[in-house]
Amino acid sequence: MTVNGWIQIALYSIVIIALTKPVGFYMTSVFSGERTFLSPILRPIERAVYAICGVNEAEEQHWVTYAIAMAFFSAAGFVALYAIQRLQGVLPFNPQGQSAVEQSLAFNTSVSFVTNTNWQSYVPETTMSYLTQMAGLTVHNFVSAATGIALAVALIRGFSRRSAQSIGNFWIDLTRCTLYILLPASIVVGLFFVWQGMPQNLNPYTTVTTLEGAKQVIAQGPVASQEVIKMMGTNGGGFFNTNSAHPYENPNALTNFVEMVLIFSLGAPLTNVFGRMVGNQRQGWAIFAVMGLLYLTGVATVYHYEAGGNPAFAALHVDQTASALQAGGNMEGKEVRFGIANSALFTTVTTDASCGAVNTMHDSLMPLAGLVPMVNIMLGEIIFGGVGSGLYGMLIFAVLAVFIAGLMVGRTPEYLGKKIDAKEVKMAMLAILILPFSILGFSALATVLPAGLAGPANAGPHGFSEILYAYTSATGNNGSAFAGISANTPFYNSTLGLAMFIGRFLMIAPMLAIAGSLAAKKIVPASAGTFPTDSGLFVGLLIGVILITGGLIYFPAVALGPIVENLAMHAGTLY
Repeated sequence: MTVNGWIQIALYSIVIIALTKPVGFYMTSVFSGERTFLSPILRPIERAVYAICGVNEAEEQHWVTYAIAMAFFSAAGFVALYAIQRLQGVLPFNPQGQSAVEQSLAFNTSVSFVTNTNWQSYVPETTMSYLTQMAGLTVHNFVSAATGIALAVALIRGFSRRSAQSIGNFWIDLTRCTLYILLPASIVVGLFFVWQGMPQNLNPYTTVTTLEGAKQVIAQGPVASQEVIKMMGTNGGGFFNTNSAHPYENPNALTNFVEMVLIFSLGAPLTNVFGRMVGNQRQGWAIFAVMGLLYLTGVATVYHYEAGGNPAFAALHVDQTASALQAGGNMEGKEVRFGIANSALFTTVTTDASCGAVNTMHDSLMPLAGLVPMVNIMLGEIIFGGVGSGLYGMLIFAVLAVFIAGLMVGRTPEYLGKKIDAKEVKMAMLAILILPFSILGFSALATVLPAGLAGPANAGPHGFSEILYAYTSATGNNGSAFAGISANTPFYNSTLGLAMFIGRFLMIAPMLAIAGSLAAKKIVPASAGTFPTDSGLFVGLLIGVILITGGLIYFPAVALGPIVENLAMHAGTLY
């Protein structure tokens, strides 16, 4: 580890803190229907969208209606994306003549992008046409992100409203998020990316002759427009197979920094939106503090183990220390333009959020460094998290934390003046347990079936980690992978697709039920016995609940992979 590396990590953290309040203020204004500086331009467009779609702006929805609207919208998006992939061979904007996508892969990819996962079992530049990339994948990068944010805002309304039967209108929340937040930022940052060297064209791939006289095909296309929303919407699906390690997706150190900022640029401010909408910004900062402490712990852990190098090289007397002549540490799978510190930071940030974009190969991480992204996803990516999903996942844990606090002091638990009853606790536990049900269930299935065992490139504990990470990433709607696994098979395309569906939609249902239940309740005035949820004590309690709950559920599976691998590596018996 170097001082320079820590300075870069500190600079990134400061930028995220600085963005949280102003962006949170703007987002609160958007979802409250207040006038913003973009209203003179976008308000007429917003009204036109409602008129065309038959949406009554004054009408709000019960939580069940809100959930049904979201489900039908997602189903329509799935069908449209599946059709585009299967028909891309006869559709325009296909200069490379890409054929129709195989049906199991088309199913997997459609579920993937509808659920904001962006898991890719294929090589994008040799599989998807420009039309599929633009009208299929990029469009879903916008609307799946907007859906997640809308759901988080709906849950916040559940906490902030009293004696209400509605939690907002899904169509209005979706439209406002896309129109006022995602599109303007994408246009501005997309132009910046083009300036920095990202391609944005519809030209056929270029064939060149190398210095050795060989022929090389250089892929290009509408990259910048997909890259910005891929990061800001915490989607993660790359235009190229090597994702943000590719020089066209991530040309230099500046774009690398901006891409990492984009990943947290909406998830962190949503904590401020929460504080503002419930009438107490300290509540939002308490949630931010929980997320921030877990984020810093993850970064420090990955940086420590990656900078320390590979212990298997110790017997060979290989010098892995950082110096003026070498980067030092474990440089396997790293992009040399970014080095250890930025690779560790990117790895942590992309799995704190449900982004899944990578600028380093997670399969090459040291065992305990690889444990961090796996745990980040297993906990539900609640550390700033996917746009929207991170906040509502954290608030579900907050409900569980105040329930435990109430048990300890013998009082009916309260959160933000709302009594937490058996219904809310049951729904919270259901939402939390859905993730391990899918992750552990599918992982167990893949480790005993020949079709599942054919996927990992490695034997032993690392091979198990490749399988476990795949289903963790799919269920957590992350999309990154331990890249050693070969997942483009009917077995993995089908089971990973089901895992993505479970992780997205079966968690949303109990979350919206909590929102509807809380919205209908009255707010109870605080008393001397009310547990303060904007204090350091609550921050500590919430972190403890998150880590203990995750540890109890996942430790046996994790111990079989990264922990056993780490012990074997230090003992010199690995492989």
